[in-house]
Amino acid sequence: MMTQRGAVGSVVLTAVALTAGAGVVAAAPAPAKAAASVSHGKVTDNLYMSLGDFEDAVSGENPKIKAMIDRSDIGGVQVVVPWKALEGKKGEYKWSRLDNALKYLQERHKKLFVQVQDRFFDVAMKDANIPQYVKDEGGVAPTIDENPDNPTTHGAMAAQWNKDVRADFQAMLKAMARKFDGKLAGVNLPETAVEVDTKTDRTKYTSKSYIDAEIDNMRYGKKVFTKTQFIQYINFLPDDDDHKRMKEMFDLARAKKIGIGGPDTLPDRKYQMENSYKFLHEYKNALPLVAMAVQEPDINAKDPKTGKPFTRERFTDFAHDYLGARQMFWTTEADWLQKPAT
Repeated sequence: MMTQRGAVGSVVLTAVALTAGAGVVAAAPAPAKAAASVSHGKVTDNLYMSLGDFEDAVSGENPKIKAMIDRSDIGGVQVVVPWKALEGKKGEYKWSRLDNALKYLQERHKKLFVQVQDRFFDVAMKDANIPQYVKDEGGVAPTIDENPDNPTTHGAMAAQWNKDVRADFQAMLKAMARKFDGKLAGVNLPETAVEVDTKTDRTKYTSKSYIDAEIDNMRYGKKVFTKTQFIQYINFLPDDDDHKRMKEMFDLARAKKIGIGGPDTLPDRKYQMENSYKFLHEYKNALPLVAMAVQEPDINAKDPKTGKPFTRERFTDFAHDYLGARQMFWTTEADWLQKPAT
């Protein structure tokens, strides 16, 4: 079963945002008793990068990215942090790198968002940035990305459907919340579009158990992060052609005031418009926050309206007007970031 994630290409996650009008797709079920309308103010632009890239920038090794962080039109940084960078041995957590990133940004009156990464695309299982003890206990599953626009790639993810793996992951989230709740601007879990390679999997994966685990982590993250906005990225779900499970996730987000976002902003792109985008559009006034990323594959994608790459304005208008986004996370490769701030 192909999830068609991104429909542009695999996201690079090694260590680790639109105008409406094209929505010629079936509308998502309207939220019953919509919550008090959320005000969609101006979009705040932030940089998107791995923790390693951030550290290279602030150390002076990459002065170009360091200068981007200091731009007056940049509100902060979203760093993608792998589970392994936060926990070595079981229960032994490491916060110094996040402490350093937070201190650096706070001194510059910038905000820090953290994406906690437990899945990795285009990487061998043995190299996935998941704690070694989880690997030793058989808690890693092989994934495959059969994207229609790119060659097939293989990756790996933590087997969250295994209750012991999920308990360990949630213990790390709880410890992280004790340390950083109220200090970080946001914490998000990564995209839901994964496809486990069932031909080689040994973790007893099923699409139902996977989605159940995503929902459980989503609930738990909101439970422990009571001051910092907790966000779940949603794009596609396996074996959810009727979108009942996706609606379940959006209903939960509305009820529990969980932010929703996505790893790709692709205005009017067919696969997205038929999946999470229609839900984001319908639920945007009932969600506490919508946060969207613009990653490397997105800036090279062609706008179906023009046949040319999307412009910054097209990304931002669609994200704000159609999806309700108030935070956007931009790849440092975006063309407008190569020019002086206006």
